[in-house]
Amino acid sequence: MANEKTAGEPRVGGRLDAIAPWAIAIGAILATIGFVVNFTVAPLVNGATVSEPALIGGTLVGNKLLLSQKIFYWHMPVAMVSFTALVFTAYYSIRFLMTKRYCYDVRARLATEVSLIFVLCTMVTGEMWTRFEWGVWWTWEPRLTTYFILMLMIFGYFILRNAVEDTERRAVYSSVFGILIFIDVPICFLITRLIPSSVHPVIFRTDSGLSPEMLLPLLLSLFGFMLIAFGLYRLRLRTQLMEDTLARIQDKLED
Repeated sequence: MANEKTAGEPRVGGRLDAIAPWAIAIGAILATIGFVVNFTVAPLVNGATVSEPALIGGTLVGNKLLLSQKIFYWHMPVAMVSFTALVFTAYYSIRFLMTKRYCYDVRARLATEVSLIFVLCTMVTGEMWTRFEWGVWWTWEPRLTTYFILMLMIFGYFILRNAVEDTERRAVYSSVFGILIFIDVPICFLITRLIPSSVHPVIFRTDSGLSPEMLLPLLLSLFGFMLIAFGLYRLRLRTQLMEDTLARIQDKLED
Protein backbone atom coordinates (compact mmCIF):
# COMPACT_ATOMS: atom_id res chain seq x y z
CA MET A 1 0.00 0.00 0.00
CA ALA A 2 2.77 2.42 0.92
CA ASN A 3 4.61 1.58 -2.30
CA GLU A 4 1.47 2.33 -4.32
CA LYS A 5 1.10 5.73 -2.70
CA THR A 6 4.72 6.66 -3.26
CA ALA A 7 4.98 5.24 -6.76
CA GLY A 8 5.70 7.84 -9.36
CA GLU A 9 6.69 10.50 -6.84
CA PRO A 10 9.39 12.89 -8.07
CA ARG A 11 12.97 12.34 -7.10
CA VAL A 12 15.46 14.77 -5.68
CA GLY A 13 17.46 16.70 -8.24
CA GLY A 14 16.76 17.72 -11.80
CA ARG A 15 16.68 21.01 -13.64
CA LEU A 16 14.08 22.66 -11.43
CA ASP A 17 16.12 22.02 -8.30
CA ALA A 18 19.26 23.22 -10.06
CA ILE A 19 17.73 26.55 -11.06
CA ALA A 20 15.97 27.16 -7.73
CA PRO A 21 18.89 29.08 -6.12
CA TRP A 22 19.31 31.10 -9.32
CA ALA A 23 15.60 31.89 -9.32
CA ILE A 24 15.88 33.26 -5.79
CA ALA A 25 18.95 35.32 -6.68
CA ILE A 26 17.47 36.72 -9.90
CA GLY A 27 14.18 37.36 -8.13
CA ALA A 28 15.93 39.30 -5.38
CA ILE A 29 17.75 41.39 -7.99
CA LEU A 30 14.53 42.15 -9.90
CA ALA A 31 12.66 43.05 -6.70
CA THR A 32 15.51 45.33 -5.65
CA ILE A 33 15.61 47.01 -9.08
CA GLY A 34 11.86 47.48 -8.90
CA PHE A 35 12.21 49.07 -5.48
CA VAL A 36 14.89 51.47 -6.75
CA VAL A 37 12.95 52.32 -9.91
CA ASN A 38 9.82 53.11 -7.95
CA PHE A 39 11.74 55.76 -6.02
CA THR A 40 13.55 57.20 -9.04
CA VAL A 41 11.09 56.87 -11.92
CA ALA A 42 7.54 56.29 -10.68
CA PRO A 43 5.57 59.49 -9.99
CA LEU A 44 3.61 60.17 -6.85
CA VAL A 45 -0.06 59.33 -6.58
CA ASN A 46 -2.20 61.91 -8.37
CA GLY A 47 -4.51 63.96 -6.20
CA ALA A 48 -3.06 62.85 -2.84
CA THR A 49 -2.97 65.44 -0.09
CA VAL A 50 0.34 66.79 1.14
CA SER A 51 1.39 67.07 4.77
CA GLU A 52 4.74 68.18 6.15
CA PRO A 53 5.75 69.61 2.74
CA ALA A 54 9.29 69.07 1.46
CA LEU A 55 10.93 69.76 -1.90
CA ILE A 56 11.93 66.43 -3.47
CA GLY A 57 13.06 66.24 -7.08
CA GLY A 58 11.70 69.69 -7.76
CA THR A 59 8.21 68.70 -6.54
CA LEU A 60 6.66 69.80 -3.28
CA VAL A 61 5.53 66.61 -1.52
CA GLY A 62 5.12 65.25 1.99
CA ASN A 63 7.58 62.75 3.44
CA LYS A 64 4.83 60.52 4.79
CA LEU A 65 3.03 60.60 1.46
CA LEU A 66 6.19 59.58 -0.38
CA LEU A 67 6.87 56.62 1.92
CA SER A 68 3.33 55.32 2.09
CA GLN A 69 2.81 55.51 -1.66
CA LYS A 70 6.07 53.71 -2.42
CA ILE A 71 5.13 50.79 -0.17
CA PHE A 72 2.53 49.89 -2.79
CA TYR A 73 5.20 48.64 -5.21
CA TRP A 74 6.09 45.81 -2.85
CA HIS A 75 2.75 45.42 -1.06
CA MET A 76 0.75 44.58 -4.16
CA PRO A 77 3.28 42.08 -5.66
CA VAL A 78 3.65 40.04 -2.44
CA ALA A 79 -0.15 39.90 -2.19
CA MET A 80 -0.38 38.57 -5.76
CA VAL A 81 2.28 35.95 -5.01
CA SER A 82 0.34 34.81 -1.94
CA PHE A 83 -2.74 34.33 -4.13
CA THR A 84 -0.74 32.44 -6.77
CA ALA A 85 0.70 30.05 -4.19
CA LEU A 86 -2.82 29.27 -2.95
CA VAL A 87 -3.82 28.38 -6.51
CA PHE A 88 -1.27 25.57 -6.31
CA THR A 89 -2.52 24.64 -2.84
CA ALA A 90 -5.99 24.10 -4.27
CA TYR A 91 -4.70 22.30 -7.37
CA TYR A 92 -2.57 19.81 -5.43
CA SER A 93 -5.32 19.35 -2.86
CA ILE A 94 -7.73 18.37 -5.62
CA ARG A 95 -5.11 16.07 -7.12
CA PHE A 96 -4.65 14.34 -3.78
CA LEU A 97 -8.39 13.80 -3.32
CA MET A 98 -8.52 12.32 -6.81
CA THR A 99 -5.48 10.03 -6.51
CA LYS A 100 -4.75 9.70 -2.76
CA ARG A 101 -1.05 10.04 -3.59
CA TYR A 102 1.05 11.40 -0.74
CA CYS A 103 3.22 13.54 -3.04
CA TYR A 104 0.28 15.84 -3.80
CA ASP A 105 -0.46 16.37 -0.12
CA VAL A 106 3.19 17.33 0.38
CA ARG A 107 3.04 19.79 -2.49
CA ALA A 108 -0.17 21.35 -1.21
CA ARG A 109 1.34 21.83 2.24
CA LEU A 110 4.54 23.37 0.90
CA ALA A 111 2.63 25.71 -1.41
CA THR A 112 0.63 26.84 1.62
CA GLU A 113 3.86 27.41 3.56
CA VAL A 114 5.15 29.66 0.78
CA SER A 115 1.82 31.45 0.68
CA LEU A 116 1.97 32.07 4.43
CA ILE A 117 5.33 33.80 4.05
CA PHE A 118 3.94 36.22 1.50
CA VAL A 119 0.67 36.66 3.38
CA LEU A 120 2.65 37.87 6.39
CA CYS A 121 4.68 40.18 4.14
CA THR A 122 1.43 41.53 2.71
CA MET A 123 0.00 42.19 6.15
CA VAL A 124 3.16 43.95 7.36
CA THR A 125 3.47 46.22 4.31
CA GLY A 126 -0.27 46.82 4.33
CA GLU A 127 -0.24 47.91 7.95
CA MET A 128 2.64 50.28 7.21
CA TRP A 129 0.71 51.74 4.29
CA THR A 130 -2.47 52.12 6.34
CA ARG A 131 -0.64 53.69 9.27
CA PHE A 132 1.30 56.26 7.25
CA GLU A 133 -1.52 57.24 4.89
CA TRP A 134 -4.64 57.07 7.09
CA GLY A 135 -3.13 57.38 10.56
CA VAL A 136 -4.47 54.07 11.88
CA TRP A 137 -3.00 50.58 12.12
CA TRP A 138 -6.21 48.82 11.15
CA THR A 139 -9.59 49.52 9.61
CA TRP A 140 -12.34 47.02 8.81
CA GLU A 141 -12.26 47.83 5.12
CA PRO A 142 -13.61 45.09 2.75
CA ARG A 143 -10.31 43.83 1.34
CA LEU A 144 -8.46 44.10 4.64
CA THR A 145 -11.21 42.08 6.29
CA THR A 146 -11.35 39.35 3.64
CA TYR A 147 -7.56 39.10 3.53
CA PHE A 148 -7.41 38.91 7.32
CA ILE A 149 -9.85 36.01 7.15
CA LEU A 150 -7.60 34.40 4.54
CA MET A 151 -4.61 34.66 6.88
CA LEU A 152 -6.58 33.13 9.76
CA MET A 153 -7.67 30.26 7.52
CA ILE A 154 -4.05 29.54 6.58
CA PHE A 155 -3.12 29.46 10.27
CA GLY A 156 -6.05 27.11 10.78
CA TYR A 157 -4.75 24.87 8.00
CA PHE A 158 -1.50 24.22 9.83
CA ILE A 159 -3.26 23.87 13.19
CA LEU A 160 -5.46 21.22 11.60
CA ARG A 161 -2.46 19.35 10.22
CA ASN A 162 -0.81 19.28 13.63
CA ALA A 163 -4.03 18.22 15.38
CA VAL A 164 -4.72 15.10 13.27
CA GLU A 165 -2.28 12.25 13.85
CA ASP A 166 -3.54 9.77 11.25
CA THR A 167 -1.66 10.44 8.01
CA GLU A 168 -4.53 9.55 5.69
CA ARG A 169 -7.17 11.57 7.52
CA ARG A 170 -4.80 14.51 7.96
CA ALA A 171 -4.16 14.64 4.22
CA VAL A 172 -7.86 14.41 3.37
CA TYR A 173 -8.96 17.05 5.88
CA SER A 174 -6.10 19.35 4.85
CA SER A 175 -6.94 18.98 1.17
CA VAL A 176 -10.57 19.92 1.74
CA PHE A 177 -9.55 22.87 3.90
CA GLY A 178 -6.95 23.96 1.35
CA ILE A 179 -9.68 24.16 -1.29
CA LEU A 180 -11.85 26.20 1.09
CA ILE A 181 -8.96 28.63 1.63
CA PHE A 182 -8.64 29.11 -2.11
CA ILE A 183 -12.31 30.10 -2.34
CA ASP A 184 -11.42 33.24 -0.40
CA VAL A 185 -8.79 34.23 -3.01
CA PRO A 186 -11.17 35.48 -5.74
CA ILE A 187 -13.26 37.12 -3.02
CA CYS A 188 -10.21 39.07 -1.80
CA PHE A 189 -9.22 39.98 -5.34
CA LEU A 190 -12.66 41.08 -6.55
CA ILE A 191 -14.04 42.64 -3.39
CA THR A 192 -12.95 46.16 -4.37
CA ARG A 193 -14.86 45.78 -7.62
CA LEU A 194 -17.97 44.62 -5.78
CA ILE A 195 -17.62 47.08 -2.88
CA PRO A 196 -15.64 50.18 -3.99
CA SER A 197 -13.09 51.37 -1.44
CA SER A 198 -10.78 54.36 -1.27
CA VAL A 199 -8.29 52.28 0.72
CA HIS A 200 -7.87 49.68 -2.02
CA PRO A 201 -8.54 51.15 -5.46
CA VAL A 202 -8.78 48.90 -8.53
CA ILE A 203 -5.29 48.61 -10.04
CA PHE A 204 -5.71 46.50 -13.17
CA ARG A 205 -8.55 47.89 -15.24
CA THR A 206 -9.44 48.65 -18.84
CA ASP A 207 -8.77 52.38 -18.58
CA SER A 208 -5.06 51.93 -17.73
CA GLY A 209 -5.09 52.53 -13.99
CA LEU A 210 -1.28 52.77 -13.89
CA SER A 211 1.03 54.85 -16.06
CA PRO A 212 4.02 53.07 -17.71
CA GLU A 213 6.35 54.70 -15.16
CA MET A 214 4.32 53.15 -12.35
CA LEU A 215 3.72 49.82 -14.08
CA LEU A 216 7.43 49.15 -14.72
CA PRO A 217 8.59 48.95 -11.08
CA LEU A 218 5.41 47.10 -10.16
CA LEU A 219 6.04 44.37 -12.75
CA LEU A 220 9.73 44.13 -11.85
CA SER A 221 8.81 43.54 -8.22
CA LEU A 222 6.02 41.13 -9.15
CA PHE A 223 8.24 38.94 -11.36
CA GLY A 224 11.01 39.14 -8.78
CA PHE A 225 8.83 37.90 -5.94
CA MET A 226 7.34 35.22 -8.18
CA LEU A 227 10.83 33.87 -8.84
CA ILE A 228 11.66 34.01 -5.13
CA ALA A 229 8.49 32.09 -4.29
CA PHE A 230 9.29 29.46 -6.94
CA GLY A 231 12.84 29.04 -5.64
CA LEU A 232 11.69 28.75 -2.03
CA TYR A 233 9.10 26.16 -2.99
CA ARG A 234 11.55 24.02 -4.96
CA LEU A 235 14.19 24.13 -2.22
CA ARG A 236 11.60 23.28 0.42
CA LEU A 237 10.26 20.43 -1.73
CA ARG A 238 13.77 19.07 -2.23
CA THR A 239 14.36 19.09 1.52
CA GLN A 240 11.03 17.39 2.22
CA LEU A 241 11.63 14.65 -0.36
CA MET A 242 15.05 13.94 1.10
CA GLU A 243 13.56 13.73 4.59
CA ASP A 244 10.85 11.34 3.37
CA THR A 245 13.40 9.16 1.61
CA LEU A 246 15.54 9.02 4.75
CA ALA A 247 12.49 8.13 6.85
CA ARG A 248 11.60 5.23 4.52
CA ILE A 249 15.17 3.93 4.67
CA GLN A 250 15.11 4.07 8.47
CA ASP A 251 11.80 2.21 8.53
CA LYS A 252 13.23 -0.56 6.36
CA LEU A 253 16.30 -0.85 8.54
CA GLU A 254 14.17 -1.10 11.67
CA ASP A 255 12.05 -3.84 10.08
